[in-house]
Amino acid sequence: MAETSLKLLTWAGVLCCLIWNGFAQQGGSDCIKANAKSCGECIQAGPNCGWCKKTDFLQEGEPTSARCDDLAALKSKGCPMEDIENPRGSKQVLEDREVTNRKIGAAEKLKPEAITQIQPQKLVLKLRVGEPQTVSLKFKRAEDYPIDLYYLMDLSYSMKDDLENVKSLGTALMLEMEKITSDFRIGFGSFVEKTVMPYISTTPAKLRNPCTGDQNCTSPFSYKNVLSLTSEGNKFNELVGKQHISGNLDSPEGGFDAIMQVAVCGEQIGWRNVTRLLVFSTDAGFHFAGDGKLGGIVLPNDGKCHLENNMYTMSHYYDYPSIAHLVQKLSENNIQTIFAVTEEFQAVYKELKNLIPKSAVGTLSSNSSNVIQLIIDAYNSLSSEVILENTKLPKGVTISYKSFCKNGVNDTQEDGRKCSNISIGDEVRFEINVTANECPKKGQNETIKIKPLGFTEEVEINLQFICECQCQSEGEPNSPACHEGNGTFECGACRCNEGRIGRLCECSTDEVNSEDMDAYCRRENSTEICSNNGECICGQCVCKKRENTNEVYSGKYCECDNFNCDRSNGLICGGNGICKCRVCECFPNFTGSACDCSLDTTPCMASNGQICNGRGTCECGTCNCTDPKFQGPTCEMCQTCLGVCAEHKDCVQCRAFDKGEKKETCSQECMHFNMTRVESRDKLPQPGQPDPLSHCKEKDVDDCWFYFTYSVNSNGEANVHVVETPECPSGPDIIPIVAGVVAGIVLIGLALLLIWKLLMIIHDRREFAKFEKEKMNAKWDTGENPIYKSAVTTVVNPKYEGK
Repeated sequence: MAETSLKLLTWAGVLCCLIWNGFAQQGGSDCIKANAKSCGECIQAGPNCGWCKKTDFLQEGEPTSARCDDLAALKSKGCPMEDIENPRGSKQVLEDREVTNRKIGAAEKLKPEAITQIQPQKLVLKLRVGEPQTVSLKFKRAEDYPIDLYYLMDLSYSMKDDLENVKSLGTALMLEMEKITSDFRIGFGSFVEKTVMPYISTTPAKLRNPCTGDQNCTSPFSYKNVLSLTSEGNKFNELVGKQHISGNLDSPEGGFDAIMQVAVCGEQIGWRNVTRLLVFSTDAGFHFAGDGKLGGIVLPNDGKCHLENNMYTMSHYYDYPSIAHLVQKLSENNIQTIFAVTEEFQAVYKELKNLIPKSAVGTLSSNSSNVIQLIIDAYNSLSSEVILENTKLPKGVTISYKSFCKNGVNDTQEDGRKCSNISIGDEVRFEINVTANECPKKGQNETIKIKPLGFTEEVEINLQFICECQCQSEGEPNSPACHEGNGTFECGACRCNEGRIGRLCECSTDEVNSEDMDAYCRRENSTEICSNNGECICGQCVCKKRENTNEVYSGKYCECDNFNCDRSNGLICGGNGICKCRVCECFPNFTGSACDCSLDTTPCMASNGQICNGRGTCECGTCNCTDPKFQGPTCEMCQTCLGVCAEHKDCVQCRAFDKGEKKETCSQECMHFNMTRVESRDKLPQPGQPDPLSHCKEKDVDDCWFYFTYSVNSNGEANVHVVETPECPSGPDIIPIVAGVVAGIVLIGLALLLIWKLLMIIHDRREFAKFEKEKMNAKWDTGENPIYKSAVTTVVNPKYEGK
C-alpha cells in the first residue's frame, strides 16, 4: 500500500511539472517565434515576453533571439530577474476634478465651464503591445445645468396655423424650463427650400409672393436665423410674431440645409458649452444628399458656415448634406435633436432618429399646440441616457467599454457604452480598456477623446507607446564589444551597423557565403555544416529552430539538443531529469541513462522494517533477491520453502506438550524462541500489533490440533504463544452406528421390494392390454362347406293359394 501511494505521488508530481511547463512554454512560444533581434522587438511580441540582457546568457550556437522568452523560461535558464527587461504599461491621471453637486435655486451660480459631470478629465496611458490599460470614468448628471434651445421651424404654407401658436412659445417655454434649470436660453430659426427650380417657382411674381390668392407670404428662402440664443422670452415672442409664412412647390423641405447651418454656425447662433437642444418642427419630409441634382446642384455640402446677415447664402451652390454628414456635425458640436413632426411623418423621422445618436421624435399636433409638452418630454428622454463615444483611434489601438448603471445593470461591448433611465443627481460608472496591438511606425504619442454624446465635457487621454526598452537608451554606439565598433552594444547584445552581421557584428554581408567561413562550422572528420542542424553565419553556427519551440538545438556545431535523450514511460529522461546535449542530468535520488532508476529504498522496505527482508538488495526501487528461492516485491515469498507454521511445529510440540519427533533433542534444537502458554485461542495475540505475526494450526502425533502464533520483534527475538490444551477428537459411539446400519439395510430392502412390486404391476398391465388388443383384431372364416346339407326340408302345399 505504501509503495502504491508513493508511486502515485511521484507521477502526480511529474504530471504537475509537465502541465506547468506546458503553460509556461506555450506563453513563451510566441516570444520565441517572434525571432526578435532586439529588446524592442521582443517586448512588442507579447505582454509576457522579456529580454535577458545578461552578457553571457546565450549558449554556444544560440541566436540572439533566444534572449527573448517567457519570464519564467528566462529565469529557469539562469537569467537573474534584475537582468530581465520587462517594461509594463501604466496610467497617470493629470486632471481629476470631482463631479459637481449643485441644487436648483442655490445661491451660488456657477459658470457652465465650472460645472463638472465627468471624472477624470485628463490622463496619460503608457501602452505596451497586448497589455490593456483600464480607465474608470464617473458620470453624474448635474442639477440645474444650463440649457440652450434653438427652435427651427418649417415656414412653408402648410405650417400657417402652427406659426400662430409658436409666436407665444418663448415666455411659455421659459416658465416651464425654470422647473428644470435656472439658466435657460432660447433662439429661433426658420427654413423653406432651396431658391432654385424645381423646388420653388422662379417667376418674379412668385419670388415676391409664392402663395396663391390673397395670402400675404414672404419671399422663399433656404434658412434664416431669426433670433440668436437669448434669455429674453419676450424678445422671442416679438421677433417670431413678425414672421410670415412662405411657400414652395414640392412636398419635401430643405430642412437638412438649415440643421447643418445651425450646427456649424456656433458664433452666430450663440451656442454655449452647455446642454444644446435643437427642436426641428415640420409637417413634411426632407431632401438629402443627391436631391440637389434636380436643380443642377452637384457640389457636395462642405459642412461650413455660410450665414450672411443671418441668411444662408449658398443653398443654390451646395447640395443638401447627407445623413452621415449631419450625424458627424451634430456630434462634433454636441447638439441633441428633437424632431417635432406631425403624425403623418412619424415613421420617417423615427427611422431618421435611429441613425442620429441622442435624438428624439415627438408627435406634433396639427397646429403645434402641444409643442411645449413635447419639448419637455423629449428633453427628459434625451437627458436620461448617457452614451459614450470616442474620437478616431490610432492604427492598432482597440477600445472596449463596460458600464455599471443604476440598479446593478451592467453591460459590455456596444451596450457597455451607455446607461439609461438616469435621473438628475444619479452617478454611473464606466470601465474602459485601451489596448495597443502594435506600435506606431514612428512611435509618436497619440491623443484620443471620450465624451458623452450631447455634452460638451470630454476626457482627454494621451497615449504613449512602450516600443523600446530602457536599456536601449543606455546603449554604447560603435562599441568595442561589437567587433571593433561595428555595432551598438545594448541590452547585453550587439545591434549591428548596416552591412554587418553576426552575434558580435564580426562579418560583413559580403562574407556570409564564403567557403572559408563554412570550414569553421564543421566538426573534425565531418562534412556536415553545423551538424545539419543550423546555418553557418560568419563562421559561427546559428542553430535552426524546430516547430516545437520547447525543442532546442545548441552547441558550437549545433551537435546538441534537448529532445534526443533516453526515454522512460514515454517521457524524456523519465520526467526525472533534464536533457542536456543528448545526455540526461538526473534530479536528486534518480540515476540511470533515462533517470529511471530511483535511489529511494522506501519501495523495498518490508513490513518487518528490513530492506528486502534481508534476502536481497534494493536496486532502482526494486528488490533483487540474492537467494533464488525467494521472490516478491520484498523477497517475502518462497514457493519451495516450508511455511513458518510447519517449520516450527515440532519444536512447539516438544516444548509445550513434551512429545513429537524432537522430543529427545528438544533442549538442543528448540530453544531459539520464547514461549508463552495461554488458556484459549481467544487469548492468542491478534493481528494489528507492531511485530509481524503468523497464526498456526497443526496436528500432533496423537492427531490432536494445537494452536500457536509465531512473531519476530524489532530486536530479532522470536516469540511463540501456544494454547496449553490441544483439541483432540473424541472416539466413535457404536450403538448409533450399528442402529443406523441396520435401519439402513431394512430401509434399502423395503425400497427394493417396493420397486420390484411396482415393476411387476407395470409388466402385467402391459401383457393384459396386449391380449385385449389381439382379441379385438381376430376374424373368423365365413366360407360354406361343399358337403354340408341343411337339416331343414321345406314342403309346399300345392293347394295353397296364398289366401
